[in-house]
Amino acid sequence: MMTDPVADMLTRIRNANQLKYESVKMPSSKMKVEIAKILKEEGFIVDYKVKGETKKELSITLKYASDGTRVISGVKKISKPGLRVNVGCDKLPKVLKGLGIAIISTSQGVMTDAKARTLGIGGEVIAYVW
Repeated sequence: MMTDPVADMLTRIRNANQLKYESVKMPSSKMKVEIAKILKEEGFIVDYKVKGETKKELSITLKYASDGTRVISGVKKISKPGLRVNVGCDKLPKVLKGLGIAIISTSQGVMTDAKARTLGIGGEVIAYVW
């Protein structure tokens, strides 16, 4: 039994990225699709697709530079089931001084730290991607 599906998603992406796989598949959920949407908008992945009727599967196509270097250098899960990390809008983290993103779950949905900062809302810090 899996206790943290988002951590499983990030681990699958990290492992596939290290082995330079073209894509990675995992069970789908609304939260995972929102995270994949953010990763696509920020240019960390090429695309994502949700397939299947009853048992939905999320497929993420990873992105690499023309010389084969990885676009995603690192992924780190911050909030864990045993230790939730909530921050106010004034304490939102900056990943690598703005070179990476923090994925935040707010009352208005899942978004990046930059968007949450402009809206002036805080929330639960899900992960860092750089």
